[in-house]
Amino acid sequence: MLPRVLLCGEIECVQDELKEMFHGIAEVIHLVSESRSHFLSSFGPGGPYEGTVALYRLTESSKVIGKFDAPLIHALADTSKVRWIAQSSSGYDAIDVQACKERGIMVSNTPGANEDATATATLYLMLSCLRHFSMAERSLRSGTWRTLFNPAQTHDVTGRTLGIFGLGRIGLRFARLAHAFPMRIIYFSRRKAESVPDWCEYVSSVEELCKQADVLSIHVSLNQSTAGMIGEKEIRTLRQGSVLINTSRGRIVDQEAMIRALEDGHLSSVGLDVYPDEPHVDPRLLTFPRCVLLPHVGGESAESNRARELQALGNLKAFVLGGVGKDIVPELKTGIGNSTTL
Repeated sequence: MLPRVLLCGEIECVQDELKEMFHGIAEVIHLVSESRSHFLSSFGPGGPYEGTVALYRLTESSKVIGKFDAPLIHALADTSKVRWIAQSSSGYDAIDVQACKERGIMVSNTPGANEDATATATLYLMLSCLRHFSMAERSLRSGTWRTLFNPAQTHDVTGRTLGIFGLGRIGLRFARLAHAFPMRIIYFSRRKAESVPDWCEYVSSVEELCKQADVLSIHVSLNQSTAGMIGEKEIRTLRQGSVLINTSRGRIVDQEAMIRALEDGHLSSVGLDVYPDEPHVDPRLLTFPRCVLLPHVGGESAESNRARELQALGNLKAFVLGGVGKDIVPELKTGIGNSTTL
């Protein structure tokens, strides 16, 4: 009997490649559960997921299964043979990685698959916040032409300072796009990045980043150390009238502090693709006409979705064939051996 791979979410772009990738090496099965309890009870003998060794996880599966929190991970380890979870996105904050580590379950993600899509979405948010393009379009669509648009309150991009919090793949891609205007580019990461252009200036702290930035853009992963990291102090350290952009995760920014800064004008606008409690959006954000709000679509495009699916499935295939996949999340890389036993 071939090992089984369970798809927790549908493959939309690479169905043909999926068949070829796992032909003769694994049986690919689909999620049939309509509840978390049914999901967890279905890995035993005779269950629809019996023999499953690895999962492909799409974020949308949370609607049925919920987050892969510690209780689910421990139950999965107790009742199944699952030893690999391939998250089909770069973000993996919905998976309790520490619980996976404790129970010998590896987690992979898809870094780089959506870097261009996310970086260009970030560029759009920055441009629209500075030039009020979103507000101008809404004015036109409402039949008031440019009544809501005041060019005296807009600003050119050229010559402004862009502060990037987290110069990973997406942050660096965005930096290259913004540099073309040109903008002055400064960044802060946990450590100074290697092999970056000379025009990317490293600063020594988040505080220093905020002091100098006209636009602050968030590009770090959400974890215990970054949750709420951009709070009241950091926002108030930004210059009066600055712009805040977030295409990473909503909970990295203290939303209450951000809204207070919008209310009193310390922030001129924010460009958001992510929110703390998606899909809920705080209705107060809708009252600021200069803010640009997207429904977490920044990393979505035909090209990025195809690349993401292939990368996540490639991680699963590598695990099935050799006991170890690629793109293991950083928290689990330390101390990994050559393989994870099937």
